[in-house]
Amino acid sequence: MKTTLDELQAFVAVVDSGSITAAADRLGLTISAASRTLGRLEEKLQTTLLRRTTRRLELTEEGQTFLQHARAILASVDAAEEQMAARRMQPVGRLRVDAATPFMLHVIVPLLAGFRARYPGVELELNSNEGIVDLIEKRTDVAFRIGALKDSTLHARPVGTSRVRVLASPAYLKRHGTPTRPAQLGQHTLLGFTQPESLNDWPLRDADGNTVRIQPAIASSSGETLRQMALAGLGVVCLSDFMTREDRRTGKLVPLFVRQTLDVRQSISAVYYRNTALASRIACFVEYVTGALGQRPFDE
Repeated sequence: MKTTLDELQAFVAVVDSGSITAAADRLGLTISAASRTLGRLEEKLQTTLLRRTTRRLELTEEGQTFLQHARAILASVDAAEEQMAARRMQPVGRLRVDAATPFMLHVIVPLLAGFRARYPGVELELNSNEGIVDLIEKRTDVAFRIGALKDSTLHARPVGTSRVRVLASPAYLKRHGTPTRPAQLGQHTLLGFTQPESLNDWPLRDADGNTVRIQPAIASSSGETLRQMALAGLGVVCLSDFMTREDRRTGKLVPLFVRQTLDVRQSISAVYYRNTALASRIACFVEYVTGALGQRPFDE
């Protein structure tokens, strides 16, 4: 017998809510029905997905692996249903969108004219925050997040991945010289992030084979601010391809350590909570953005 969507939903609900009782309440089932559904899934898979103790449920290694597949399947079904719903009706009303300033300026804004032409009834409210916002607290309907996702209660739609590179302007390199080895970075003005610190890990190896973590001479919470400083010739920076493509094409920013740069990529996702009233607006916006960008939008 094959696994059913009801069984996948029950399994994910148990994991997300932390108990069979809470999952049953969320799904509108009796506790015994939810327990039987979970047991039936484990029987079909011939493995234990959850260890049950007196205090909590704990995922097994097999359960952790299966959870990733279950989430992907349910997300795919949700996306298909939303796409059909969006086609059946012309969505109207306000949609609040959040993204970091660079992604908003370089990716979202260029797509707005086309989106507005197709969906004139959707009123867009665009907000930029450099950190991760609480969607409910900030009254945000859909957010575009860069990096690994931590909140498992959110629905996520992958948008793409974007490589990071070390860059500097020709004017800066003319004044200070072009570094050819990562060890020479200590002789240069480095531009970096105030937070998170992981963004100051550059895709290079030092003499010991460790990833290079820089100590910025000038730091900012905004990647766009760092880009503008690099364009002004203030120092060396490490930024994502999605925001520097045109700068590199025109020669305003020059990639450094081309052969030594590791292929490090930032994942980009659209995230949102399930909300029936907003489903068509969220679906049409996310579908439009992902469709306009294509399957590998930031690859070169």
